[in-house]
Amino acid sequence: MKIALDGMGGDYAPKAQVEGAILAARLLPDDRIVITGNRDLIERELSFHKDVPRGISVEHAPEVVEMTDEPAAAYRQKKNSSLAVAVRMVADGAADAVVSAGNSGAVMAAALFDLKRIEGISRPALAALFPTLKGTCVILDVGANVDSRPAHLLHFALMGKIYAREALGIGDPAVGLVSIGEEDSKGNELTLETLKLIREREKNFVGNIEGRDIPMGLVDVAVCDGFVGNVILKFGEGVGEMLFKLIKQALKKHPVTWLSLPFLWAAMKDLRKKADYSEYGGALLLGVRGACFICHGRSNAKSIKNALLKAASYAKHDITRKIEERLKEYANGNAA
Repeated sequence: MKIALDGMGGDYAPKAQVEGAILAARLLPDDRIVITGNRDLIERELSFHKDVPRGISVEHAPEVVEMTDEPAAAYRQKKNSSLAVAVRMVADGAADAVVSAGNSGAVMAAALFDLKRIEGISRPALAALFPTLKGTCVILDVGANVDSRPAHLLHFALMGKIYAREALGIGDPAVGLVSIGEEDSKGNELTLETLKLIREREKNFVGNIEGRDIPMGLVDVAVCDGFVGNVILKFGEGVGEMLFKLIKQALKKHPVTWLSLPFLWAAMKDLRKKADYSEYGGALLLGVRGACFICHGRSNAKSIKNALLKAASYAKHDITRKIEERLKEYANGNAA
């Protein structure tokens, strides 16, 4: 497998990208990681590290897409940007997946124009992993589409279920539709119509779920439009950060609790790992013909590493082909 990494996209590029690539390459000895971007800057960062894995290489790309660039304009005007070159590598078959922490709108624009949509999918969706009491929940859409139609959400359910089953190893993923109540009568026009569509076509569909059901692990796949999904995702990140700050404040107020810290440390470490967004790498753009992971702009080396690992896993499981096959079954009236 070969993964293209946008080396100049993100708040801490190229330092975080280079460090993340090195960490990932050590765990993927049989794969290759190509870092796209300013060769001089990237090779300078690589020179700071000893024993750089042989699987890492650099593809020169002189331009950079800034976070403030308008997505469509960036795609048209910066054909030699690190982002454009990385996405084009997948489109041309020179790479199996692409990872970027750059301008998310520009990443999606490049993916739509160069990778193209999977036939039958009208709107791609960003799928993110959310920690739950029982494991992990796939939430989609988390930002690709702020205005969606019921047919779009039906496809989101299909793609999310395939991803959960094939990449996460969940045998029969339970799917839920995010709404304001569990009753079938609750929701707006979009969710009411979507509820009927998914119920007709999906097996193991639990119906409407509320926001609190996601962290409790009621479902493996939570379906919503991008506006709602993005709010859920960012709210979850904020709650995780708040909890750890509250714990630190409590420890400072009650010094005697430091005596028990050695006994709590292992549990605290596991909790922090589960709540840390960087452990999940990035969001996957489902619905395009290729593996495309979009990371948080403030991604650190650990986040980049995990995104690269997930991108490799996605490509190896050939999720795109499996979505295409399932769409054909849908066309024949078969439930997923």
